[in-house]
Amino acid sequence: METKKKILVAPLNWGLGHATRCIPIIKALQSNGFEPIIASDGVALSLLQKEFPELLHLELPSYNIRYAEKGKNFKWKMLAQVPQIVSAIQNERDTVAKWVEEYGINGIISDNRLGVHHKRIPSVFITHQLTVLTGSTSWITTKLHHFYIKKFNECWIPDVAGTPNLTGKLGHLSNTSLKHLRYIGPLSRLHKRVVEPKYDVMVILSGPEPQRTFLEEKLQLEFKDYNKPVLFIKGRIEKEQSIHIEKNITYYNFMNSEQLELAFNQSDKIVCRSGYTTVMDLAQLGKKAFFIPTPGQYEQEYLAKKYKAEGIAPSCKQEKFTVDKIEKIPLYRGLQNFSTTISWTELFRLF
Repeated sequence: METKKKILVAPLNWGLGHATRCIPIIKALQSNGFEPIIASDGVALSLLQKEFPELLHLELPSYNIRYAEKGKNFKWKMLAQVPQIVSAIQNERDTVAKWVEEYGINGIISDNRLGVHHKRIPSVFITHQLTVLTGSTSWITTKLHHFYIKKFNECWIPDVAGTPNLTGKLGHLSNTSLKHLRYIGPLSRLHKRVVEPKYDVMVILSGPEPQRTFLEEKLQLEFKDYNKPVLFIKGRIEKEQSIHIEKNITYYNFMNSEQLELAFNQSDKIVCRSGYTTVMDLAQLGKKAFFIPTPGQYEQEYLAKKYKAEGIAPSCKQEKFTVDKIEKIPLYRGLQNFSTTISWTELFRLF
C-alpha cells in the first residue's frame, strides 16, 4: 500500500484568519490523498486542534508579538519588535529542519510564517500581502517580505490575478522580481446555503488583543437596546463553547466552521473587522457587511477604504461606530461574484 505524502501546514498565529483560511487547504489535502500535519502556536493552533482532532499537531515557536493599545502607536510597536521576529523566524527554520527528518515531511505550506520552509522539499508561501503597508516605511517592510518570499518554491495569493479583485495593491504589483507567484482565487471554508433567516445582524470579532476586547465592549454597549435579533460571536477560542442570551442578543465565545457557515447564512447583515479572511468568507457567501478596521492596521484600513470607494461596503473608525451606521449597509452592493473554484490537483502537483 502506497504511503501518503506528509504535508506540513503552518499558519501564522495572528488573530484567527490565517488558521481559518488553512481549513479548506487541509481538507483538500486530505481528499487528494495527502496526510496533513498542522503546526502553529497559540489560538491558531487551538482552533485547528478543534477542527482536526484526528491529525498530528505540532507547536512552533511563538513570535510573541505585543500590540499597541493605541492605533497610532501600532506601527512603531511592531517595528521595535523586528529583531525579535527575525529571531523567531530563525527558530522556526531550525524547528522545521528537525521535523522534516523526524516525521518524514514531503512538502510545506506556510501561511505567512516566514521561516517555515526547507531547501530540500517543495515549500509554498501563502500571502495576500505582496505589498506590506506600514505608511512611510512600506517600501522597507515590502522589501523585507520579498526577501523571505524568495526562499520558497511558490507563493500562492488567495485572490484573482485580474480586475476586479479583492486585494487591490496589497496583492498586485506593477513590477516585481518575484517570479513564482500563483493567483489561486479566494480561499474560504464556508459555503452558501438556502436557510431561513434568523438574525438581523451578526457581529463577528477576531484579531489581536487588546483591540479585540475594546471592540467587543464597544459593540456590546451599542447593540444592547437593539430591537431585532443579533448573533454576537466574540472570537475567544476557549476550551468549552459557551452560549448566553441577553435581551435580543445571543452570545457565543466561538463557533466551529459548521456552526459559522449556518450562522453566516442565517444572518442578514454582518458587522466585522476588514481582515482579509473575513472578506473572503463574505465574498464566498455574497454577504453585505459593515467594516470596522483594527486601529493602526494599515492593511485593514486600506481594504475598508477600497470597498467603501468601490460601493461594496460601508465602514468607519472604531471610535466613531454607532449602531445606526448599519442602516447604510443596504445602500452598498456587497461582496458579489468573487467566489471561485480552486484547482487543488493542479496546485498540489508541486508535491
